Amino acid sequence: MSYISPASRGLRPKVENYAPGFCWTEELFMEWDVGEEEEASVAHSTSSTVVDAFTRFCLLGALLAPIRVLLAFIVLFLLWPFAWLQVAGLTEEQLQEPITGWRKTVCHNGVLGLSRLLFFLLGFLRIRVRGQRASCLQAPVLVAAPHSTFFDPIVLLPCDLPKVVSRAENLSVPVIGALLRFNQAILVSRHDPASRRRVVEEVRRRATSGGKWPQVLFFPEGTCSNKKALLKFKPGAFIAGVPVQPVLIRYPNSLDTTSWAWRGPGVLKVLWLTASQPCSIVDVEFLPVYHPSLEESRDPTLYANNVQRVMAQALGIPATECEFVGSLPVIVVGRLKVALEPQLWELRRVLRKAGLSPGCVDAGAEPGRSRMISQEEFARQLQLSDPQTVAGAFSYFQQDANGLVDFRDVALALAALDGNRSLEELTCLAFELFAEEQTEGPTRLLYRDGFSTILHLLLGSPRPAAVTLHAELCQAGSCQGLSLCQFQDFSLRDPLHEKLFSTYLRPSQIPNASSPGSPTARANGTVQAPKQKGD
Repeated sequence: MSYISPASRGLRPKVENYAPGFCWTEELFMEWDVGEEEEASVAHSTSSTVVDAFTRFCLLGALLAPIRVLLAFIVLFLLWPFAWLQVAGLTEEQLQEPITGWRKTVCHNGVLGLSRLLFFLLGFLRIRVRGQRASCLQAPVLVAAPHSTFFDPIVLLPCDLPKVVSRAENLSVPVIGALLRFNQAILVSRHDPASRRRVVEEVRRRATSGGKWPQVLFFPEGTCSNKKALLKFKPGAFIAGVPVQPVLIRYPNSLDTTSWAWRGPGVLKVLWLTASQPCSIVDVEFLPVYHPSLEESRDPTLYANNVQRVMAQALGIPATECEFVGSLPVIVVGRLKVALEPQLWELRRVLRKAGLSPGCVDAGAEPGRSRMISQEEFARQLQLSDPQTVAGAFSYFQQDANGLVDFRDVALALAALDGNRSLEELTCLAFELFAEEQTEGPTRLLYRDGFSTILHLLLGSPRPAAVTLHAELCQAGSCQGLSLCQFQDFSLRDPLHEKLFSTYLRPSQIPNASSPGSPTARANGTVQAPKQKGD
């Protein structure tokens, strides 16, 4: 038998099935040439199996899924009276202490039983538990991973409904808000900077209560991934410096219908696909309690990274530096945080689809001075007529309160997409556009706003991370800004950053809309297979 390269057959993996930032390898898709007769037999058998599976899936999806979802929603609303009863009549001051007595006995058991029934109706007929859950004295904090779906709260059941951390905005959601009050969840508001500090204090208070409070459960990745790698753990669960117990979540089903990750299927599709399966299984495994060292208890980030590696090893998957900043997936490269897929690439696809070559646009931005333009002026400048294309391209730039964008942003993006400039010329242009004149002397310096704008446009770096990096780079000098030489030392003469800028900005490695089969360059030098239509 001979090995047949999947690339030679035009095979490409789905992007959401692989960890962000990792290249796919042919070994993952190894096929064997078994001869023409055997191949024909296998093809016929596979075809029949696929047809049978598709027919069964359509029947189950049309008949079983609607019934399951309807019954599950009925049970969800039946949870509300139990959740309401536990906190009814209690003051905010009383809710600052754990609920005991008949309220806990009746309402806790009622919610626990109905929650198990809800997941059973959705098709999760079996919850297999491995290992032993530690007591709240042994491990006040539980950390669960990988977080891959909105079904993951099923892990609360074998953990006896521990307390959770949730967004304050969820309190306004019907039924969900009542369940969060029942749970005495720790609430964090993304719009209130002081909220995070209060959450840290509350987590520390409960974790160090000596067993008075039930355990607190965290999903330290902070968002859903595709289960093929662990995202970087956020330090919130580890700030208290107390022992934690890692909890692994697996869905060992023949068909993965539960994953709800970035650029994956939506809520309704995942719910319908999962409810269409005859039986779904979830494995919950309790690992041994992780006791932090003195150094880890003082450094939550170190603690989080070490626990992430332990859990990744137990799962047999990589532990990555990839994380989400808002809705943007980023990875750490040297001292930089960069987007996995900068919006610059998507802008190039939009302009190519519209038949526009960036080099044909007169980007006459004035160096050092901002000129705010409207969407109409943007369309005229880029010679775009289709309203949908104009709106799509305009949305890639940061807008002010009046809905205007800085034309320097547009000029730099077009120059980067043009491909006729070397990296040195492009960084020179970026500096000229955003550097500011000094009050004394002829020197022009690049301050934090301009620096963060350049990195955000070219590499997709989150602005707060770029501002922090700018402060670090300026520490070596007496000025609060960077000279052209310093900026190019950082971007072009540092080997790691030079490779990064080269990978992201050279036209040969930027994805081309006209060649959907071409691979996508990644920040770490690997290649990601292109997304298939409908993924």
